[in-house]
Amino acid sequence: MSETLEAPKAAMHANPGLTPTMLNHAAWVTHDVEATHDFYTRIMGMDLASTVIDDKVPSTGDDFPYFHIFFKMKDGSTFAFFEAPGLPAPSKSTHPAYDIFNHIALEVSSREDVMKWYDWLTLNGLDVVGPTDHKGMILSIYFHDPNGVRLEITTPLDENWNNHTESAQRDFALWIGAKEKAKREGRDITQAMIELARETRERYGD
Repeated sequence: MSETLEAPKAAMHANPGLTPTMLNHAAWVTHDVEATHDFYTRIMGMDLASTVIDDKVPSTGDDFPYFHIFFKMKDGSTFAFFEAPGLPAPSKSTHPAYDIFNHIALEVSSREDVMKWYDWLTLNGLDVVGPTDHKGMILSIYFHDPNGVRLEITTPLDENWNNHTESAQRDFALWIGAKEKAKREGRDITQAMIELARETRERYGD
């Protein structure tokens, strides 16, 4: 019987100093570009920035017609959507966590601005979750666009919220180490990570 040989792992190379400068765009599918246009221009206050109409996807060569639309924020970054006739509805998530964790956050200047957004969104009939204080790091509210994309309006409460590299590296090592330890011991990984979270929660004063 011949042994199955594992393919060699790709060599691990250090990054040569390449880091993106900003978000250019994030893109999703829409089944109603008119509702999407109204939401992002009227509700979200974004400018209609660019559009593309084509019958072929340039990156892959796939043959189907689409309308590509971009909405611009104050820093020049954009949200983009594709409407393509005949697309079936997307599959439902296999777990509620996907519908909670998958989201995109938009920053505003202050707590007061978060609450102005809360009032504006609820005035327009949107279901808004929050405001939620994330352990003194950021304050956020959550809602959905007409396509089901989960959006967050947030403001930093900690001016260094995105500059805690050393503690983040420690947490990363702690999480990976606890997961590997649970695997070695044959323990349930979910339960092990619950225990880890409870053990480390004291740092937040909960």
